[in-house]
Amino acid sequence: MEEYYLIAKIISLYGSCGAVKIISHSDFPKRFFKLKKVYIDFFGSMKEFSVESVEQNKENFFLKFKNFDSKSDSEILIGKELFVKEADLVKIPDDMFYVHDLIGSDVFADNLFIGKLVDVLSLKANDVYVINKEDGEELLLPALKSVIKSFDAKNKILVLNQDSILFEDDED
Repeated sequence: MEEYYLIAKIISLYGSCGAVKIISHSDFPKRFFKLKKVYIDFFGSMKEFSVESVEQNKENFFLKFKNFDSKSDSEILIGKELFVKEADLVKIPDDMFYVHDLIGSDVFADNLFIGKLVDVLSLKANDVYVINKEDGEELLLPALKSVIKSFDAKNKILVLNQDSILFEDDED
């Protein structure tokens, strides 16, 4: 089964030629200028759409799809999410990872199991890892290089530097 990765959402129509305005979910907004095709889910089936043109105005992106030449053609697309296949993901450096690589990872501090990484929050200062601990509590850690000792994306194992985690003292 092929995997698809979310990159944007269509939020409105743009102009009278069938173009749409999107909200980017990508950390690499310039990627849209290289897009040739995207996929949109219609009733559980991914349909391929050819990107005819891309415009940018400040932080807004506008896409025009082939054979969608009027507002009435494109109305059905409002609210739909845009996906790409893995081969069309932006290539990133070896020390960077996509959120989908991190989600579901077992988190350790040295040999001590901390919990499972369940989400990554994108905040202004930096991303934050959301880890569900074994006791059901939630641990929030800044996603900083100084916090991470190693990450094995293939086996989904994230090892944190021991001194990056504050442990509660159980003594009374």
